[in-house]
Amino acid sequence: MHNELTKKDIEDMKKEIEHRKVVVRKELLEHVKEARAQGDLSENFEYYAAKKEKNKNESRIRYLERMIKTAVLIEDETGEDEAGLNKTVEVEFADDHTTAEYKLVTTVRGNSLAGLISTESPVGKALLGHKVGERVHVQVNPQVGYDLIIKSIRDTSDTDEKLRSF
Repeated sequence: MHNELTKKDIEDMKKEIEHRKVVVRKELLEHVKEARAQGDLSENFEYYAAKKEKNKNESRIRYLERMIKTAVLIEDETGEDEAGLNKTVEVEFADDHTTAEYKLVTTVRGNSLAGLISTESPVGKALLGHKVGERVHVQVNPQVGYDLIIKSIRDTSDTDEKLRSF
């Protein structure tokens, strides 16, 4: 399986890798050295905790490098006035007239709690390529679905999210 990533996703991952290698790795190695200096390693909880954090950092670096290596580069091919990748879409739920705002992102960046909806999710698939004023149907499963009305679309590809996670 390949991860679909944008150029910005890859750039952000490379920045995180660099930060983890240059800054975080150095700090964690220092913590391991300090804990080791405290004496008997068989009863040294601080040493094992420091080693665990160091290993988590190295694992994260390998994970990000693997993601980049196996990535399939994608771009948004929707029109300027259509819902697409890295665009924020305000929608109204047709049944109760409440509104919500979603940013359409790649699968690896999806985080529904932060309003980041994957283009592969039911909502993302339904919105993709549609314009302001259009009514779209979101089919959750064979028995359940609902309608959304697109209220606005704005390009937010240059803004960083509060929760940047891969």
